[in-house]
Amino acid sequence: MAASKGSGPQVIDISKLNLEQLTTLKNQLDQELQFFNESLQQLKIAQLKFNESGECVDKLTPETKGKEILVPLTSCMYVPGTIADAEKLLIDVGTGYYVERDVAGAKDYFTRKVKFVTEQMEKIQKIASEKSKLREVVMDMMEMKLDQQLAVIQQQQQQASRGVAKAGEGV
Repeated sequence: MAASKGSGPQVIDISKLNLEQLTTLKNQLDQELQFFNESLQQLKIAQLKFNESGECVDKLTPETKGKEILVPLTSCMYVPGTIADAEKLLIDVGTGYYVERDVAGAKDYFTRKVKFVTEQMEKIQKIASEKSKLREVVMDMMEMKLDQQLAVIQQQQQQASRGVAKAGEGV
């Protein structure tokens, strides 16, 4: 029975797969797990940056007005600057866009971003855990299939050696 398009994931009985198909499935799962791990690392970096930005907003007080700071132009180039207004902040919202917010709005923005990224990380961790369990099941099935093949080969060798021994007796 074939699954129709859009009916969700197709269920496969892995015990019916041969060793080559199991190896292909394992390799696919390895690639998916690597992708999920890389995604988690990137999300962790984003989470840390949003957290750090929120902490920086917490450090702003009316007394910081006029204080000299280093302003990032790129990820590795800074220029000296002065805090002109400690109540209004420009927030980089991505792809070169900036939004002006007050301190409370900036804190709220970074809190929401940390929460969102954390939720995405939890979703990916759950999927990665399921894929990892599936990989273990595939590995166990591969081991079982290899053991079966080895048992068949050993049985054939024993039968062949018995046949040679019987043929030697007839001489």
